[in-house]
Amino acid sequence: MKGSPTIRINFNSFITIFLFLNVCLSQGVTAQSQNTTGDATIPVKVGVVLDMDSVVGKIGMSCMNMALLDFYATHPHYKTRLVFNTKDSMDDVVAAASAAVELIRNVEVQAIIGPRSSMQANFVIILGNKSQVPVISFSATSPSLTSLKSPYFFRAAQSGSFQVNAISDIVKEFGWREVVPIYVDNLFGETLIPYLTAALQDINIRVPYLSAIPESADDDLIAKELYKLMNNQTRVFIVHATMTIGSRILVKAEEIGMMSEEYVWIMTDSMTTLWRSIDSSAINALQGILGVKSYVPKSKELENFTVRWKRKFQSDNPNVTNAEMNIFGLWAYDATFALARAVENAGTANLRFNRTNISGSGATDLETLGVSENGPRLIKELSKINFTGLSGDFHFVNGQLESSVFQIVNANGNGERRVGFWTPQSGLVKDWKSTNTSAKSSSKPKLGPIIWPGDTNSVPKGWKIPVEGKKLKIGVPVKDGFTEFVKVTWDSNSKKAKSIGGYCIDVFDAVMRKMPYPVPYEYVPFATPEGNAAGSYNDLVDQVFYGIYDGVVGDITIVANRSLYVDFTLPYTESGVSMLVPVRDNKKKNAWVFLQPLTSDLWVTSGCFFVFIGFVVWVLEHRINEDFRGPPAHQVGTSFWFSFSTMVFAHREKVVSNLGRFVVIIWCFVVLVLTQSYTASLTSLLTVEQLQPTVTDINQLLKRRKSVGFLSASFVKDMLLGMKFDESHIKKYRTLEELHDLFTQGSANGGISAALDEIPYIRLFLSKYCGKYTTVKPTSKTDGFGFVFPKGSPLAADVSRAILNVTQGDEMQKVHNKWFNNVTCPDFDPTVSSNSLGLESFWGLFLIAGVASMSALIIFAAMFLYEQKHVLFQFYPENSVWRKVRTMSRIFDQKDLSSHTFKKTEARDASCHCSVHSIGAYGSSTNTNCPPSPSVGSNQVDPSDFVFMVEQGSVTDSPDIPPSAERSSIEFADYSHGQ
Repeated sequence: MKGSPTIRINFNSFITIFLFLNVCLSQGVTAQSQNTTGDATIPVKVGVVLDMDSVVGKIGMSCMNMALLDFYATHPHYKTRLVFNTKDSMDDVVAAASAAVELIRNVEVQAIIGPRSSMQANFVIILGNKSQVPVISFSATSPSLTSLKSPYFFRAAQSGSFQVNAISDIVKEFGWREVVPIYVDNLFGETLIPYLTAALQDINIRVPYLSAIPESADDDLIAKELYKLMNNQTRVFIVHATMTIGSRILVKAEEIGMMSEEYVWIMTDSMTTLWRSIDSSAINALQGILGVKSYVPKSKELENFTVRWKRKFQSDNPNVTNAEMNIFGLWAYDATFALARAVENAGTANLRFNRTNISGSGATDLETLGVSENGPRLIKELSKINFTGLSGDFHFVNGQLESSVFQIVNANGNGERRVGFWTPQSGLVKDWKSTNTSAKSSSKPKLGPIIWPGDTNSVPKGWKIPVEGKKLKIGVPVKDGFTEFVKVTWDSNSKKAKSIGGYCIDVFDAVMRKMPYPVPYEYVPFATPEGNAAGSYNDLVDQVFYGIYDGVVGDITIVANRSLYVDFTLPYTESGVSMLVPVRDNKKKNAWVFLQPLTSDLWVTSGCFFVFIGFVVWVLEHRINEDFRGPPAHQVGTSFWFSFSTMVFAHREKVVSNLGRFVVIIWCFVVLVLTQSYTASLTSLLTVEQLQPTVTDINQLLKRRKSVGFLSASFVKDMLLGMKFDESHIKKYRTLEELHDLFTQGSANGGISAALDEIPYIRLFLSKYCGKYTTVKPTSKTDGFGFVFPKGSPLAADVSRAILNVTQGDEMQKVHNKWFNNVTCPDFDPTVSSNSLGLESFWGLFLIAGVASMSALIIFAAMFLYEQKHVLFQFYPENSVWRKVRTMSRIFDQKDLSSHTFKKTEARDASCHCSVHSIGAYGSSTNTNCPPSPSVGSNQVDPSDFVFMVEQGSVTDSPDIPPSAERSSIEFADYSHGQ
């Protein structure tokens, strides 16, 4: 025993000498080969920080070594050679950081590959950024690493956030409404959750709960959390954790019965990639689970590499029997290729570190790291890398690989079965090769057949009533009146609800019988211990939001502000809010009742058109119709008489012009419609209409400061306050009798003048007080009564479908007849309004009459001016416009002797041989045998009226004046005396 130390020392010395000689010998061989080829290679130190005991670390290291051999075998002319300096991070953040510090400070590596986990990489990236040493990780997928924004970090992998859209599309594809994520409570787990929940909420998927499992949790803590989830109704879970703790969660879930038919489990890529490397005992717990992982296209190179790797890995790790090539190994292989190429392209001119001289013993390791001179050039070359590797297209975009195709797999037996793909462009598809831009809108199944937990092919509905025997607590309102809708009967001794019934209760019971699955429930009155209502309807709805009740059944109206906090089913009653008002007996007729059929604007318009039509007919008939000639007062009276007499079709004047007849025909049609409408409306006022609403517009109540009623605890009060009603003018009522009493008192005596309520309540009230009240102008549109469930509850959709089945059948009518069998009121009319006819009903007729009249005037004026154009253009142009206008007006006032109505007169004048030349400038014809001309009056003509014709000489002496002009001039002189 005394000689043992000496033996040990000699043995150690021998080993040291042997290793030294071995290194020298290898260097000599290398130098000899270099001298033989004439090319010297330059070693470039690269650090490797991995968990050497983990599956990812072992697979990654073996792939990296093979990558170096393959790369330099295909690029023997490259001058650089990567030399790995490996450090074991031992699955510890501090150890990984310490390893990185040592590699940068002591070894002066030019780059670091690793570390494995995102938590380890978080600090190593900061070290690399400080020392300008690129850090390349092929397995750190946490999205939080991107937020570091370090130019020296390259993620040779896809960010974990890329998979969330694939997961959300799976949830959407099967119509699940709620999802609960289960994640490991560390940096790796929690950083993905915001991306996942945001993607789910974008497609209206509710996340009611987030289940965080501590990284150090034991089986009891995991079971406790799973039991909590089991007591909720959600049955769709997304597991995001490391394979170590994730497999424990799934094993425990199988033990407590959460791998049965109604459950859905989805794994993120971190677990799906590695699940086949776990123990066979844990694999049984994964049966039926869906998983998402990156898709790698098959290639001959990949197949050859996989065979070579498996042979080498088994020889290097004989104790590891269940390791298989995965995407992390392929990314490690491609990352090594990329780094080797970038190092060669960056050159070896600056493979040095600049160190800061810090004196004193207080200097820390971080302060003495140094800065790599080759770092900026190396990251520039890494950013340019672009090649097709074993994992597919390999190039960095903003320091990480781009999002690519994901495959959806279904765990069955000891293997997995691919059921579809997900691509950023097409979403879920069965076949990746047939993806196209229209795949998202296709109605065909987007995934292949799936075997779900419990070995079933039926798609789970995603939720279930939590625990056997537990019933849903359905809240019901407590009210004093309108008990036909909800009626709670109390036990006088125990003060407990003895029975709960009513129209709403029976409808809900009928709907529940139509559900495709049994739903146990019980009614719970929303009441105080004394049996009174515990609050308003809004308060009752809030109980569902707070989780006190699982639902609410009753006469609950669907309104917008309530839907912000709860979900409503489809309505099962008619909708609308109307104003209820008393009706007054109209037996005492007003002396001016005959004015009521038409509104004031229609009266004024009609009067104006009577005057206008009279004027138009006078213009059209004045020159050719003796009935429309004579003294001015006579002509005015005749025009008005003719126009207004058409109202009763008593006009006796003949209309001889075609234009006048056209206008009169149109006007008579307008008058016919007006008189018939007036007669019908007046008849209705005097005979048919016996009752009239006291108020026809809610604005009248506001202006007159009248009081308005509303049903107690109803949302209508908020509506009235929103309409600017003073709260002192708002009265509440609870029963039909109270409402009737308030109407009887009236606003002046503390009652009300009107009430705002919903149609179902109004119908019930009118059935009892039929003929005394009516409704006017619904003031608001509502969606009717609906059942209330928590926000995002899948029950809401299923109950809505069951409501459709009930309302479309006979059962709904039976329930209605049971509670409202005698509710009939033939006089009920929800649209009573003013009976006066307005201009809006007849403006089309007035438009037609106006256009016809104006058209006739324009045509007449054009014809008249054309006939008298010689007066405007041939007679002495130097005369003023006003003189010509006066002349034309006097010509218009003459008879048109060329008209057929005056043919007999002209013949009689011709027989008397009355020549136009016998008419003097100052007197009548001197031939006493001829009758007096109709155009000659008893008054003498003012000489000034004839000046413009005789200034230049005698009319008959002018050779330039044509006969027609001569005649017109003489006629004008004749008629200047007046008629």
